[in-house]
Order: sequence, then structure tokens, then C-alpha cells
Amino acid sequence: MDPLTTVVELEALRTLKARYCHLLDTRDFAGWRALLRDDLKVRVAITAPGPDAPPALTYDSADEFVAGVTASLNGAATMHHCHTAELELTSATTATGIWAMEDRLLYPGGQKVCGAGHYHESYVKAGGRWTIATLELTRTLLELPR
Repeated sequence: MDPLTTVVELEALRTLKARYCHLLDTRDFAGWRALLRDDLKVRVAITAPGPDAPPALTYDSADEFVAGVTASLNGAATMHHCHTAELELTSATTATGIWAMEDRLLYPGGQKVCGAGHYHESYVKAGGRWTIATLELTRTLLELPR
């Protein structure tokens, strides 16, 4: 792949992840769903690692993931930020990425959840556009209400 094409494709992946955060936080769930492959595979760590950490949540399709997320965010105001992307094009139509992330969730009644960690993702380009094919969220920090 020539250098200009590489830059263009990497920027398209950065835009994809920016849209992921923006559409999730603004509750455009139809737009957010469109960024995901139908056969999306997801693993989400609920807490930071440790001996008492509960098992991760897993989803086997984009529809299942979107339903789970929308239910868990019911009534919450959210902020999702992703930083310092480590992106690699593995072919003309596949790529991987690791993103540092921070999220804040504010629920009715004042409950707050704040966390940080990393998204580990893979992407597929079909029909001229990139979508997220796999997503794993690992947490390094999670502050829960007491």
C-alpha cells in the first residue's frame, strides 16, 4: 500500500472511532449501530482486573451489544473519550487498533461511574467503508459509587 493510501485509511479509522464515541454519547443509537459489523464479537471487562473481578460481559452480535449498552445507559449522561491510537493496517481491507479510553457515566439521582482502560479492536472495510468487527474493553481503573 502506498504511503498516501495508508495515511488516508488510518485517518478513516480514527474518524470511525471518533464517531463511535460521539454517536454513543449523543444517543444516536441507529448511527452508532451502523458503525458495527452485524457479526460483531464483544468482550467488556466490568471492572479493573483483580481476584474478585466479575466475569466480562460478552456479546455475539451488533444487535445484542447495542441492546445491552442502551439498557445499561438508560437515563445516564455519558462521556467517552479515546486517545493515543495504535493502528495497524493488516491488509487493504482489515486493520487492528488499541485505543486508550476514559469514560464517565452520570445516572439520575447522582450516581457516578468513572473509568479508564483500553479498547482492543479489529476492523473490516467493505463497500468502501470501515466497520468495527471485534471489540474488547479492558479496564485499568474504575471508580464506582460507595
